[in-house]
Amino acid sequence: MPENLALASAHPTGAEAKPGLGDLARRSQRQSHRILIAALAGALTSVGFAPIGLWPGTVVGVAGFALASRGPYSGCRAAAVGTVFGFVFTANTLNWMGMIDLGAAAGLIVAMTTWYALLGVATNLAFRTRAWPVLSAGLWLAMEYAASRFPFGGFGWLRLGYTMIDSPLSGLLPLVGVGGLSFATALLAQSLAWVAIRTSWRRVSVLAALIAGLLLAALAGRALPPPATTGNITLGWVQGGAPGGGVYGIGAERSTSYRHASQTAKLAEEISSGRADVPDAVIWPENATDLDPRVDATTRSLIEASVAAARAPILVGTILKGPGQDERQTASQWWTTQGAGPTYIKRSLVPFGEWIPFRDVLLPLVPQLRYVGAQSVPGTVAGTLPVTLRDGRAATVGVLLCFDVAFDQVAYDLPGNGAQIIVVQSSNAMYQGSSQVDQQFAITRARAAELKREVLVVTTSGVSGIIGPDGKPRLRVEQGAASGVTTLPLRDGLTPAAMISVPLQQVLSLASLAWLALLARSCYIRWAIGIRNRYTFITVKTPSSTR
Repeated sequence: MPENLALASAHPTGAEAKPGLGDLARRSQRQSHRILIAALAGALTSVGFAPIGLWPGTVVGVAGFALASRGPYSGCRAAAVGTVFGFVFTANTLNWMGMIDLGAAAGLIVAMTTWYALLGVATNLAFRTRAWPVLSAGLWLAMEYAASRFPFGGFGWLRLGYTMIDSPLSGLLPLVGVGGLSFATALLAQSLAWVAIRTSWRRVSVLAALIAGLLLAALAGRALPPPATTGNITLGWVQGGAPGGGVYGIGAERSTSYRHASQTAKLAEEISSGRADVPDAVIWPENATDLDPRVDATTRSLIEASVAAARAPILVGTILKGPGQDERQTASQWWTTQGAGPTYIKRSLVPFGEWIPFRDVLLPLVPQLRYVGAQSVPGTVAGTLPVTLRDGRAATVGVLLCFDVAFDQVAYDLPGNGAQIIVVQSSNAMYQGSSQVDQQFAITRARAAELKREVLVVTTSGVSGIIGPDGKPRLRVEQGAASGVTTLPLRDGLTPAAMISVPLQQVLSLASLAWLALLARSCYIRWAIGIRNRYTFITVKTPSSTR
């Protein structure tokens, strides 16, 4: 009689035994501890961002996130750790969006928290390799790179590199840019966690060597000279002041135009009396006018009167109607006595702040989104304006409009396309009194340091100022109406960061994701083998029949 084969489930024994109630309680307690560590880590990471600016807190916070993500537990639990970390972190740093709309703030925090939930899962998986500090740092960079681009153009506001502008590692900025500094910061934090898990002389020595190497590289970056000077430019700047507070922070219609025209008249008096130098040009901020001067006669007359009073061209931050129905563009226009000249259209727009994704679908469903107003349409070319100065000299002015500063390629395109001076025009009136204003100024400081360029920042209501090529503020003007004149060098040339930072981020991110994919495949194979070994074919032999 042939053998009979039966498929039977093997009884779990030893390490495969089902956990008892005590084991489940201990696992639950450990998970609670990890959640608590994740929450504390999120809070610590947030203190490195402006206006607090305690960068050691960010390093310790990221290390705490790594420790909380470590453990042989499910992806859902790892995602929970990342979610708690991300929520505490983003709620502490992005709550200023609530000044526009609480729903928009909630949506932004949820969207950003999702990235940290994914990072929690990826970091947990990274612990399957001995070189997990390197992989985890690469995964952090990959998350920042992706979040800066997806969804809806991205929101790269909370990058680790921005927190390090006042740290000893800030010298890395002109070498590897904000993205490279984020990777270095994450690597330092992961290595700190590596030592905390098991302290030994070998691990401490590796950490010390890493710190020494980063500091030496930072010193080399600081020693890198700024691009060559090709002359000087004298710029007047005008901060018109604004009432602030929410969507209508710049005030009633045309009031922002009147404020900037009035403050320009005061600056003109200072120039005429000799108390201020005669400028080659005057810079107004973003939203210095809120109506299109091409179609609004009052706005145009205010600009023309200001040009005449200053006796110099004015770079005007304005709103242009079109190109389509119920559309607008945020622009920077060079105005002279002959009218409007070279114009830059803002490339980087805030989703649900300046434009509504899927507008035709969402606007009827969420009527409060009407606060956005007409749909903003982005520009497509670099903000480099070839202009003629008051004395007839030609120059190329590089312009970043507000949210532009948070996007690497938009910033690097300026010196890459011949910008000799960089100005940042911004309108922070709607966020007046919140941490957003200081956060943006810190981001701009990082841009100045990585490009090794002086940057003039002009806003409607603060913070305006002048930033040196080392990222240090030379002038900082707080809330209210103000104006002045400053002389800055014209420069030509690129830093290494402007050339390699974006490709470096892409290579490190792709390499880290490929490494993670190999780990995931290995883990899946081990899991599949384990499932198969839980079952065995038991050969049951029956006695032969008596013949």
